[in-house]
Amino acid sequence: MPLVSMRQLLDEAAKGGYGVGAFNVNDMEQIQAIMEAARETQSPVIVQASRGARAYSQDRFLYHLMIAATEVYPELPIVLHLDHGNSVATCKSAIDMGFTSVMMDGSLLEDGKTPSSFEYNVAVTREVVEMAHAKGVTVEGEIGCLGGIEDGHGAGGDGLSHLTDPDQAVEFVKQTGLDALAIAIGTSHGAYKFSSKPTGETLKMARLIEIHNKLPNVHLVMHGSSSVPKELQDIINQYGGKLKPTWGVPVEEIQLGIKNGVRKINVDTDNRLAMTGAIRKVFAEKPEEFDLRGYMKPAREAMKKVVAQRMVQFGQAGHSKDYSPIPMEDMAALYKKEAVKV
Repeated sequence: MPLVSMRQLLDEAAKGGYGVGAFNVNDMEQIQAIMEAARETQSPVIVQASRGARAYSQDRFLYHLMIAATEVYPELPIVLHLDHGNSVATCKSAIDMGFTSVMMDGSLLEDGKTPSSFEYNVAVTREVVEMAHAKGVTVEGEIGCLGGIEDGHGAGGDGLSHLTDPDQAVEFVKQTGLDALAIAIGTSHGAYKFSSKPTGETLKMARLIEIHNKLPNVHLVMHGSSSVPKELQDIINQYGGKLKPTWGVPVEEIQLGIKNGVRKINVDTDNRLAMTGAIRKVFAEKPEEFDLRGYMKPAREAMKKVVAQRMVQFGQAGHSKDYSPIPMEDMAALYKKEAVKV
């Protein structure tokens, strides 16, 4: 089947009370790992690419890899999502390329680092919504800023610097008409999120629940939600790495979020750790290895295992055949008729 709208996947997830993992990619092996995990678990799929990934892989290569994924895995509903678009122009280029969902992160200015004003955020997000919905494309926005820096994007500082204000969130949704809302509740980009295991208070889960209570029909998004498992860190360090001790977002906290309106969960660092550990292991145990396939195959398998585990933990496993995907042109018609509402 062709690439489909993320809005439909999130609507179905809301009906079923589960979350959908959104996994970042940079190359063919990562896409294959995600797709194999999805087939194994019978899960709907959100594959997302940041601006950095688009530059690294080059748009046309990335897009055609995703078309190949729809051909090899025709039974799965697959979304191609732009992660952290920094401007209207960036979002437009993704839509023109064939992305079926985009994120306009107007919480930061175009440099991807400087917190913006509420008015700026509303203006650019609304512009993207109008442009995207005309083509049936889903729009995610963000209110509040995540800490950390990854792929050149993030406000810096810790995850508590710019938490989402619940009342502002309500007004933001009302003024923009977006499909999904990323909120800042204490998570951050990158591997080094927390210096000790975070609790519901560290992550401000009460803030998430308050936002959900005010916006019960809005699809919430958790960014920076890799769990950074110790066993993945240990593999890297066992085979020559020098990662400092760090903690990610506990799966049980994500699951609490899913019970309170979270429908999309962004995961990147866990997959990077899994692949890096597998490659380091091959190089340490087989120093004579120089065939790329000799280390990329185990790297791909290691990432697949992590993705499959998250798909089960988020509850999306077993839901790939629950519904028939709505063609993008039909989604555009639904938006035009204002039949699709947040």
